[in-house]
Amino acid sequence: MRHQICAFLLKLWGFRVEGQYPHAIPKCLIVVMPHTSNWDFPLGILVRCSLSAKGNFVAKDSLFKPPFGFIFYKLGGVPVDRSKNNNFVTSVIDTFEKRDELKLVIAPEGTRKKVSRLKTGFYWIARGAGVPMILCKFDWGKRVVSFSEPVYTTDDAQRDFEGILDHFRGVPGCNVEQGIPADFQQQIV
Repeated sequence: MRHQICAFLLKLWGFRVEGQYPHAIPKCLIVVMPHTSNWDFPLGILVRCSLSAKGNFVAKDSLFKPPFGFIFYKLGGVPVDRSKNNNFVTSVIDTFEKRDELKLVIAPEGTRKKVSRLKTGFYWIARGAGVPMILCKFDWGKRVVSFSEPVYTTDDAQRDFEGILDHFRGVPGCNVEQGIPADFQQQIV
């Protein structure tokens, strides 16, 4: 019943889902872009709920403090301390190794602000943990949330990264001016 309510709210908001959520894949990294607004979070929760999907997400640790922190934990949140120079990639790889099932959602921008560089940790997490990436577009222009087929890393990190960028280039976020432009370029190393 809950997933039907979420599906109705998603439709009421004008969004539809394309592609398949990776229900059958026990461990994967769901790479979501563009992340340009606070509205991306409720959109993601509605999509997840409408598909009766499991999933966790990483977010800055300040969101997990009282009085509302328990809500983020309940929704599957995993706090990240962004103030220290800790090894986030190694920590997440270890988490993947300890769990039988983990679908972790990460936004490579690392913020809702416009960025000139993406954080590349998501790629190194997928590679180090040996898990596929599912590329998830939040296309606010077409009002579509889409899921790709699984994408696996290879020995050519730059070529892999270019393929990922190709998937997301020019997709408008909620705040269009903060998305990844069509001519965006970046080296992974």
